[in-house]
Amino acid sequence: MKASDLFVKCLENEGVEYIFGIPGEENADFMMSLSESKIKFVLTRHEQGAAFMADVYGRLTGKVGVCLATLGPGATNLVTGVANANMDRSRLLAITGQTDSHLLHKESHQNMDAITLFKPITKWNWSIRNPQNIPEIVRRAFKISLEEKPGATHIELPQDVAKKDSDIPPIEPQPVFRSEPNEQLIKQAVELILGAKNPVIFLGNGCVRENASPHIRKFVEKTGIIAMNTFMGKGVVSDDSPLHLHTIGIKDADHALLAMKSADVVIAVGVDLVEYSPKNWNLDFSKKIIHIDFTPSEVYTYYRPIVEIVSDIGYAVDAILKELELQKKSNPKLDAFPRKEIPELFKKIISEVDGRRDSFNDDMSFPIRPEKLVIDVRNALGEYDIVLSDVGAHKLWISKIYKTYQPNTCLIPNGFCSMGFAFPGAIAAKIVHPDRNVVAMCGDAGFLMNIQELETAVRLKLSVITVVWCDRDLGMISMKQKNEFGKSVFTKFTNPDFIKLAESFGAVGYIAKSTEEFAKILDDAKKVKDMPVVIAIDVDYSRNDVLLNDSHYENV
Repeated sequence: MKASDLFVKCLENEGVEYIFGIPGEENADFMMSLSESKIKFVLTRHEQGAAFMADVYGRLTGKVGVCLATLGPGATNLVTGVANANMDRSRLLAITGQTDSHLLHKESHQNMDAITLFKPITKWNWSIRNPQNIPEIVRRAFKISLEEKPGATHIELPQDVAKKDSDIPPIEPQPVFRSEPNEQLIKQAVELILGAKNPVIFLGNGCVRENASPHIRKFVEKTGIIAMNTFMGKGVVSDDSPLHLHTIGIKDADHALLAMKSADVVIAVGVDLVEYSPKNWNLDFSKKIIHIDFTPSEVYTYYRPIVEIVSDIGYAVDAILKELELQKKSNPKLDAFPRKEIPELFKKIISEVDGRRDSFNDDMSFPIRPEKLVIDVRNALGEYDIVLSDVGAHKLWISKIYKTYQPNTCLIPNGFCSMGFAFPGAIAAKIVHPDRNVVAMCGDAGFLMNIQELETAVRLKLSVITVVWCDRDLGMISMKQKNEFGKSVFTKFTNPDFIKLAESFGAVGYIAKSTEEFAKILDDAKKVKDMPVVIAIDVDYSRNDVLLNDSHYENV
């Protein structure tokens, strides 16, 4: 079999449905082989957009999202999206072309050492030099990408290798079953929980990745222990639960941080430390930490678990609950399980969070307040509809206010935090879930970073809605400059006419001229079929100071 055909057969064997990318001269053999495959190729307008699409595909499906580029500038254009997926623990494989292998040792056209380039932003990468190794290399790339903690891998295929022949068949992927937790560690965790005065459950990205939400929800309900989540853990426990303190991670303006600081035992479940530094909540080393994850904890000064349970998260949580129930059965008078009363501080925090958000329900001032914008989007969407946040001040407002009821319905990049993520990601989300409303929430800076993918959405007839938060400023940077230096510099810009811009691509464009009009436009946008919609609205970011210095510390 021709090597490029074998490569594609190996991808089919791994269950690949889509490849996002841009072809080039050096991967022409691969593209010809792909044209005969059942795998669908999605032509994007920039390789960065392709990587973001593969990233989101991996998050929503649990499979490996695949993106493709040619050598040199095509490969370098993938880098930001690949790095974003890797740091956000998203399953991704990047495939890049390369010049003939006999030219790689010297200067040649577009030749660049892509293996070295991708090494620090992937879990593993390799250049294929022998077609007989293709099955091993492809299988290894997928296996490593999927292993906890998941991330990005990269394979380079030189054009002369793609033309050669191989008689090695694809390697069949085998299911991998995770071990159950250690019984003695479960008992130690239970002892800590029963002895705690004020325990909290801290939920992270790992709970979303491996579908642990049903186990955790049951654990929270049965134990009565208050939970909170990171940005990327939104939806693991519903924001409607009376035992949920919403999102932590906004540092100086964080209601949930008050609860975390009051806790004596922290049950950290699937938490990636890249999301939120423990230094913010364990500066004095006072917390007794129970670490529950698929992998051992990182060595970190301010994160020192007393009990470290390394196993499937669902198994571990169920085992702790089972042991708690056994303890209760043998001692019916045990007061520490289940916890019958929500601590007064936690009640105040929940009331403060809900009250502040709800106070903007009828706020019709214009430019629209961030709180009102998030409320209106939430009201327009169903429980399983998907919102993707880009990066900027709006990300913090969405994290703080957007009520999330199910995992993987509010996607927020919070490891690498790359601007330009949301709109290409929304295209992939709509491909994966064509029956759901998909909304990209973008700043006016981030949206234009990958505006070219509007053509991709139009070509694919995807009814993705993009809400552009307009302030003509790099708002988050401007805010932090003002906070530290008393002024902002080099952050202002102008915007195009978003209606004309959208229409020039063949999409539908709106500019909301009032807060009342915005809700009506959202309703109209949901009715548009087979076509993307862009809604621009001016936002009053004067309340951004609340994100850095919130008076709730005095109120609660």
